[in-house]
Amino acid sequence: MIDIYEYYQNMQSKNIVLAYKGNVSEEMFNSLLQTAESKLGKIELRSRLRKKVFNILVEILQNIYHHYDANEGENQELTSILFLLNKNETEYQIITGNHIHHSKVAELKAKIDSINSLSEEELKSVYRQTLYKGGVSNKGGAGLGIIDIARRSGEKINYNFKKINENYSFFSLEVKISA
Repeated sequence: MIDIYEYYQNMQSKNIVLAYKGNVSEEMFNSLLQTAESKLGKIELRSRLRKKVFNILVEILQNIYHHYDANEGENQELTSILFLLNKNETEYQIITGNHIHHSKVAELKAKIDSINSLSEEELKSVYRQTLYKGGVSNKGGAGLGIIDIARRSGEKINYNFKKINENYSFFSLEVKISA
């Protein structure tokens, strides 16, 4: 039998504020955001930091929602996501994981690498240029998500792609926000 208390202790020691594994839906994201906002309100006294973490969290979840492309009829494992919000003495950490079709890996990797290579000033400039272009994709975004996450966090975005099968990789993303 699984020792649930061991799981509980592990979550406590890793300072997990909020964790979710399951399917994607607008209702689920709204619920996650409401829960995160409530928990952040209780644990983070500095309103500026609380707003920063929450805004980055919103952007990350919107990116997953808008760019999620697993078909509902597929294996349940491929249609679920993972989300963690951790806090320790020095930082908040937002970690997400979802499946992504292999055809999208190279473009996403190139975009994140490009953004990670930019200075703070260069990020501001790219953000403004992208904003002024004003184009909206067929998924509803203007290409600002990852740029905005990097700008707001002030940190490089950590990521990984792990090949799962012939069609999909598991994409994990980690964003740190100094406390």
